[in-house]
Amino acid sequence: MATRSGTTPQVTATTTLVLLALVVGSAVAVLLGVYGSVHTPTGESVSTLGFSSLIDMKVWLASGAAALGVVQVVTALRLYGRLGSGRAPAWVAVVHRTSGTVAVLVSLPVAYHCLWSLGFATYDTRVLVHSVVGCAFYGAFVAKLLALKLPRMPGWALPVFGGLTFTLLVAVWLTSSLWFFTHDGPPSY
Repeated sequence: MATRSGTTPQVTATTTLVLLALVVGSAVAVLLGVYGSVHTPTGESVSTLGFSSLIDMKVWLASGAAALGVVQVVTALRLYGRLGSGRAPAWVAVVHRTSGTVAVLVSLPVAYHCLWSLGFATYDTRVLVHSVVGCAFYGAFVAKLLALKLPRMPGWALPVFGGLTFTLLVAVWLTSSLWFFTHDGPPSY
């Protein structure tokens, strides 16, 4: 493709890094979806982690992960100077990293049981969207981690991948926990 000046644009190292993060993240999402599709769901739970049922565990842990996702967004906005004035206190970065780590750890039993116990389901639109968005969430998370860890990643990549990860987390929560709350009421603990 030629530019207005007639020269061919160069693929830069930063473009390659962004594309690498996108490809690896997309591969993770697709692999999760394929596994969930070909695996025969067991319908059983490995552990409910003290909750009264599998669905109760999934709804409450997903809600916790979503709440921690909000903490992630607020602390990121503070770290990027979009909230408050002046430099963010050091504890904001600690809260940001800790809430992100805990959010992913809390989401793992939910994802495991979604894929292993229930599989990639397509029996109605909400469930299909939930299955696709759940897989995409982990792909976006991997892309975000790569944006964080790869040297020479452009400055805009981390907020974009972080925003995408949060958006997908909210979509997962809306198609699962919120749906459950509005149809069956809050589950017991």
